[in-house]
Amino acid sequence: MKSIRVPSDLAINGAPPAFEQPLHVGRPNIGSRESFLKYVEEILGRRWLSNNGPMVQEFEKRIADYHGVKHCVAMCNGTIALEIAIRALNLEGEVIVPSYTFIATAHALHWQQVTPVFADIDLLSHNLDPAAVRRMITPRTTGIIGVHLWGRGAQVDELQAIADEHGLKLLFDAAHAFGCSYKGKMIGNFGACEVLSFHATKFFNTFEGGAVLTSDDDLAKTMRLMRNFGFSGYDNVIHPGTNGKMIEIAAAMGLVNLESVDSIVEVNRCNHQTYREALSVLQGISVLDYDENEHNNYQYVVMEVGEDCPVTRDQLIQALHSENILARKYFWPGCHNMKPYRELYPSAGLQLPNTQKVADRVVVLPTGTAITVDEVGVVTSIIRVLIEGSA
Repeated sequence: MKSIRVPSDLAINGAPPAFEQPLHVGRPNIGSRESFLKYVEEILGRRWLSNNGPMVQEFEKRIADYHGVKHCVAMCNGTIALEIAIRALNLEGEVIVPSYTFIATAHALHWQQVTPVFADIDLLSHNLDPAAVRRMITPRTTGIIGVHLWGRGAQVDELQAIADEHGLKLLFDAAHAFGCSYKGKMIGNFGACEVLSFHATKFFNTFEGGAVLTSDDDLAKTMRLMRNFGFSGYDNVIHPGTNGKMIEIAAAMGLVNLESVDSIVEVNRCNHQTYREALSVLQGISVLDYDENEHNNYQYVVMEVGEDCPVTRDQLIQALHSENILARKYFWPGCHNMKPYRELYPSAGLQLPNTQKVADRVVVLPTGTAITVDEVGVVTSIIRVLIEGSA
């Protein structure tokens, strides 16, 4: 691999950066401010700010309808939603998860004294490899958490077959997959339940928030108890619980953004197409695609830097950052290489060759309503100059 050689007009050689203000991955998408402020006036007028208010109830109904499920249990954030789902399903012992995911997937288990067991991923989809899951099952295994990475459905059918065969609970971390589908069926309808994140960086946000989608009446009832300290009516605690409630103003943001979902998807789709067309012709570069037969939110532009690329992934990241393009190395270096899990499972990497390969070559690029197609063109031009100038 050659050392990087960039043209003199790039910031890495002392010129001003291409962008005065940084381009971030995950800048918030924001719907109508006017509509939001009307909702805020309603909330203030009612003086009902939390505790399952009418705004949250309307939000839950709209989200459940949007995904074609019976229940949406809204929460204060996606991590608490995942923790509550894990507890409601009585998971214990060992639960199999991918290492190539956001650290919260593993933390939600470890925080509750459940052992996350890391299984490898598929090189093409970056999702959990069912064959690897089979290899990690032990007598202590009680469940599997699949992740719909980048909003592209995991291998749901295969994972469900494994869960059924071994008597395991299956749930999905669907933090990336709001409004997406798998084999024509909306995410939210698979496994025992599926967990959404509405963090500010996500395609669809409520400032901060999350939810569990399920069509299991008993499971939904249990999770509603758990998110409100186990209260059933006044002064009657019937279940262990915590404070996982979504507040009214967060639900208001969600209702506003739900009205703008289609337009946000279209912006993401155009940005993704622009990136793909410009970058896929470059030596050693590929851009993960989406199945146009499915519903997609196009939330992530995932570029892979191959071994035949004239520059390394980290050299590209360094050069882009010098231009105020804050691309990210998601989800490097993998959960198993983070300090808490590296110390617990020092040999985990031996079982995760694909995870290591993908983590070392992925770059996630800025997109969303905060970046224009013209700005995407500037980003791709810079990448082209870096690669062609180093060939």
